Amino acid sequence: MTAAQLPPVAPEVTATLVEDLSPRLRKRLDAAVTKLGARPTHRDGDTVTIAVDDETELRLHAPGGVVATADAISCGCLLAPACVHRAAAACAAPTADPSPEPADRSDRSDRPDRSDRPERPDRPDRSDRSDRSDRTVHGLAPTTDPAPTFTPTPTLTPDPAALPEVASPAQRAAAEALWSAGAAVLEAGVDGAGAVTQAVLLRAAHTARLRQLPRAAGAALSVVTLLRAARAGDPSYRTADLVTALAELLGTAHRVGTASGAELAAVKGRARRPYSPDGSLRLYGLFTEPVVTDSGHGGARTWVAGSDGRLCTVGDVAPGGVGRALGVADRAVRLGDSALTHRELGRAGLAVSGATVSPDGRLGAGKGVKAVSAGGAAWTDPPLAALWETPPSEQAARALRSTSRYADPEGGGSDLLFLDVEILGAVRESGGTCLLALCEGGTAVRLTVADDDPGLAHRDNLTLLAAAPGTRLRIIGRMVPALHPRLALLACSHPTGQGTIDLGFDRLRRADLPDPAAPVHLAPPQPESSGAHSPLYLLERRVEQTVPAGRAALGMVGDVTAETRRIRRAGLPTAAGLLAALCASAARRERDLFGRLLPADTDGFATYWLSAARYSAAVAESLCAAAWNPTPDR
Repeated sequence: MTAAQLPPVAPEVTATLVEDLSPRLRKRLDAAVTKLGARPTHRDGDTVTIAVDDETELRLHAPGGVVATADAISCGCLLAPACVHRAAAACAAPTADPSPEPADRSDRSDRPDRSDRPERPDRPDRSDRSDRSDRTVHGLAPTTDPAPTFTPTPTLTPDPAALPEVASPAQRAAAEALWSAGAAVLEAGVDGAGAVTQAVLLRAAHTARLRQLPRAAGAALSVVTLLRAARAGDPSYRTADLVTALAELLGTAHRVGTASGAELAAVKGRARRPYSPDGSLRLYGLFTEPVVTDSGHGGARTWVAGSDGRLCTVGDVAPGGVGRALGVADRAVRLGDSALTHRELGRAGLAVSGATVSPDGRLGAGKGVKAVSAGGAAWTDPPLAALWETPPSEQAARALRSTSRYADPEGGGSDLLFLDVEILGAVRESGGTCLLALCEGGTAVRLTVADDDPGLAHRDNLTLLAAAPGTRLRIIGRMVPALHPRLALLACSHPTGQGTIDLGFDRLRRADLPDPAAPVHLAPPQPESSGAHSPLYLLERRVEQTVPAGRAALGMVGDVTAETRRIRRAGLPTAAGLLAALCASAARRERDLFGRLLPADTDGFATYWLSAARYSAAVAESLCAAAWNPTPDR
């Protein structure tokens, strides 16, 4: 049995089932999840049955595709419903992406807290009825004339509607629960963050969603998904992804209590990113790329541009892998009545009425959308030619804002760059060979394959292009954040100047190159940017080291003076201070008067870790942006 064979389970259902277990059964939960994963399953309509043993069956009922209540998971063993099997099944299944729920109107604690609202001073204090003429000034004799009275000037009370919105007490409490759950994951690491720790995160995520904090709730669900992938040995798991998700969770939870106004709205996020009406659009095809994910999904995505240069996409991705990606490219796009295939649309155009567009540029395919085929435009003709007129450094800055690890989910933007380059040749790297090209301003850019799957044409096309140094091409690539300019090559103009090449689908031939007999040319070494050898990785690796094994593993690193000294010499004193503070916090354990170890300061360590993670990401992005800015010595 794999997680993909089970229906998704709502986060609150998993949390409830785990919370209902006795302490003894909680200790057995992780082993039960592993054991259940080896048992056969059977699907019958909305019900999935797991054979716990030869005589016992476990059923998950998922009307609508999601297990929405605890009662929908039933077990036939003698201990049911208090058995460990129900909770184990919920923990083994994927976590459902919760749909937004209306605010609980019976809970008025979500209203802004007005307890600190200033009292109205426009009424005099009537508690003191004494004659003011009887009052004397200290040290002076009373006079026959009454002392002058002073009427306090009333101060204006701010209009509550004009005050910036702040988080309610209930929202702050939900954020604190998320922070504590995230700090517990850092304390335990992947190895120790089992089903019980994950259930705490799921409960905190559910509460945050009810308190209208969808961004933080989504971050918590991402952490749970990645923890399960790491513990299951999923080949698609990357430690860096979990680092980003944990930092997003902790950072968002922390900001809930301090943000206000527009910043709070961004921190809270939106539960759903709906498609919004966009009227009539005239679209021009750019290229089509294959989409193949580690989870086994495959398909195609076609990029188009509007008359104003805005980028949109039309996609078709579903389970099927690279085989489906190759087949979908020649199927009609799912948009109105258009008969164009994805590959045809990448070189043609569309006239769309009643268009709907998501914040990230995806075109909706609702019933009200009408689309008919129209003429396209060459990359050298308006309106597409304008995409290549923006300087590379400005394009890189825009793409970095889009690809930032902690970018605002509502920020939008694209990670594509449009460059005119001259091929220099191939460059050997530790991970293989990439293509070196020279773009505007003399900036050397490394072009890598977007996908190394042998079923796609990326690698073969890049190898052929490396054999044509001096060839000038107009290219489209996806930003790859690095300490040097780097793109994943997606499409390019044909070397002969006739048309364009979708490098994932179309295959170049040697006859297409200016000199078919030329061997692969190795480009000469290029001067690297000042950040290419930055010792920032010394801080980044300690941040990542925490995630798999927890705080205790980092606490055993020992003296990091040599590392901090090297970082300071590179002009990064803040990074050196963060590294020293992080390792010291990991190793610090206080003792009571009897010499017994006190509980570790998980909140303090989480704060240091979050600071180091966010700082290293910000510096890395700054170094990447600087690498794209041409300098006289490059």
